[in-house]
Amino acid sequence: MAELGAAIPGEGGVQPYLQYIYGEAFGFLAAWIWVIAVVPASLAILNIVFVESIYSATGVTDQPDRLAHALLASQVLLVISMAISVSTQFSTRVNTFFLTTKFAAIAVTVVAGLGVVYYHLAGWDRDNAREPQDWLTRAWFVARNTVGLDGREIEWQKLHGWEPLGHYSAALNGVLSAYSGWDKAIYVRAELSAPARQLPLAINTAVPIIVLSFIALNIAYYILLPWRVVSKTDSVAVTSFSHLLGPTFGAIAAGLISLVEAGSLLGSSFVAGRIVVVAANSNRLPAFLARVGSVSGQSTSTADAPINAILFSTACSIVYISFGNSRVLATFSSLSAYILFLPDNGRRYHLRVREPELLRPYKPMVCVPVVFALISRCVVACGAVFAPVHAVMLIGLWLVGLGLYKCEEAMDREGRGGE
Repeated sequence: MAELGAAIPGEGGVQPYLQYIYGEAFGFLAAWIWVIAVVPASLAILNIVFVESIYSATGVTDQPDRLAHALLASQVLLVISMAISVSTQFSTRVNTFFLTTKFAAIAVTVVAGLGVVYYHLAGWDRDNAREPQDWLTRAWFVARNTVGLDGREIEWQKLHGWEPLGHYSAALNGVLSAYSGWDKAIYVRAELSAPARQLPLAINTAVPIIVLSFIALNIAYYILLPWRVVSKTDSVAVTSFSHLLGPTFGAIAAGLISLVEAGSLLGSSFVAGRIVVVAANSNRLPAFLARVGSVSGQSTSTADAPINAILFSTACSIVYISFGNSRVLATFSSLSAYILFLPDNGRRYHLRVREPELLRPYKPMVCVPVVFALISRCVVACGAVFAPVHAVMLIGLWLVGLGLYKCEEAMDREGRGGE
């Protein structure tokens, strides 16, 4: 992504790059899937996890699909949408605050895990251990039974054939969903003064920090919680502090984690609106979605938020929230995104043959796109085999998008013929 962002001028993103290489039809379909499936599903996941954190602080961890959760998640999304509709400058300032909060939450969680380890090494827990210390007494890297959100126990030793691959596929989609967001840096490519230098620097700096933070957080969770609880909640951080320090600190942790998730929501909603605007400016969506500062007509104020685009992405996300399961949506979102990343990754080799003279200020190591291509193929193949409902839904969206493109193409021909 960084290589193409530095080489191809104009607005960045998966859709413009696919259109640049494969033509208008593929660019239209990529924009359609990104706007209708990938972005709103990701926003829905963030909203559901946000609400689950609040419920976990009150001790409710076993009813993730209740209607009340979906309604509250929709209300939260509406509040976030109103916040980013104020102005771009306001959204940027609030997002800076949330980013600081996110690093604070990571630091607090990791320090809590280190504190538990130090507490044990000092011998203070020998007489008053309240829970089995799974992190200390059990093997970390062996197969063990897992209890899901529905209460069903998975006995790994009894799984045969393709069954384990289905669970590995679900786990891979969850991890990819947790790491998602790296591609959003490409969407501001046109606003950078020196993208050839800034894009690689941003990605190469951020990725190691994110990976290390992710690993450290997960290790801390497995130290803070009994392992039987980890797989039964979608709000591990809040549950960890409630278990370690009681409901009061759990409520405080819920507030902190909620701020972190609100920041992710704000940033993702901000980018979602801009993606819709880009698609509308490229005539892939109705022109009214590209209006800035007002819902209809020209704005006489200094407001610069794309209100129509924000409302559109919010409405799509509320539809996905109705599913009420972040794990199902994670699989769907990953499958939707990586089916586009697969040809998107291959385009760099295609361009080297078609346009060898194209200036490429940044070139990643050859192993990077190769590994990424293998992962993309794995995600798409496993998603099609082990999540057929998601695959059928995605195929349906592709067919609808293709139909819309054909209709638009026919209308353009008629318009040119009448001139």
